Amino acid sequence: MRKIVLMMSVSLDGYIEGPDRDISWHVVDEELHQYFNDTIRQMGALLGGRVTHELMAAYWPTADADPDASAIEADFAAIWRDMPKYVYSRTLQSADWNTTIVREVVPEEVEALKNRPGAGDLGLGGADLAAVFLGHGLVDEIHLCVHPVLIGRGKPLFPDTDALTPLRLIESRTFGNGVVLLRYAVRG
Repeated sequence: MRKIVLMMSVSLDGYIEGPDRDISWHVVDEELHQYFNDTIRQMGALLGGRVTHELMAAYWPTADADPDASAIEADFAAIWRDMPKYVYSRTLQSADWNTTIVREVVPEEVEALKNRPGAGDLGLGGADLAAVFLGHGLVDEIHLCVHPVLIGRGKPLFPDTDALTPLRLIESRTFGNGVVLLRYAVRG
């Protein structure tokens, strides 16, 4: 069975974005971008919320047509464009680029998606959607890229909760730019 893998970049103080959706503090160099490409290329699909999807769809579908795009960026554009995507949204009316709109997180439907034949885990992105998936016990692994910066305020990855979620560290890796990858299995 495929796993659902929450994959997010966070500041050291736990934010995914600063005020006004600012992510300019992300430290993405060629080494880290290549890691993202290699990891996402192996996925079977991407699961995200409307905001995450719209941010990605505003740039990546045609990023490889930009003459200033690096080879790594052009490669990611092709990966993203071709990857099956499921966007969870009650308001989004249409979506292109190999995207299916899903109105509600129904645990039985998510489990059925995990059990469909096919290679590759399912990459989950977006704090709000992640909170719903975690609340339903649907997340199997958490992959955090912790950026070496404190931003002080913004949108936290994990909301306040009374639930305890035990984790087991399965990998850590430090990139040359100071970003640290922490991969955890969710103990269920």
